[in-house]
Amino acid sequence: EVQVVESGGGSVQAGGSLTLSCAASGYRTLPRCMAWFRQASGLEREGVASIYFDGYTYYGDSVKGRFSISQDKTGNTLTLQMSDLKPEDTGRYYCAADSRLGCSLALLAARRNDMEYWGDGTLVTVSS
Repeated sequence: EVQVVESGGGSVQAGGSLTLSCAASGYRTLPRCMAWFRQASGLEREGVASIYFDGYTYYGDSVKGRFSISQDKTGNTLTLQMSDLKPEDTGRYYCAADSRLGCSLALLAARRNDMEYWGDGTLVTVSS
């Protein structure tokens, strides 16, 4: 059974930093795409950043230059480093993985509810 567990959420003031981690286990085959989504209250879930098996990374326009996604060599740990946080970054952040081809933000938008594997999310609150 695949398990995906996020950690690292919390409350910070605007301009601060947080690092989210995602620990996954149980994969038979390592998924091609691993991603971070977030969902703010009353809004749809959106893709924030993703990393493909070839190492290529994708970022949403609102987080480019502020967030950095990385994966360890085993592929089982995914990290999202977030800096210069803004109140609009507030939301529940989900780690997700998928074995299908592709990992772009456009594909994440299409898959925002049906990625193959999901964690339960970790809450990030940014106060002004």
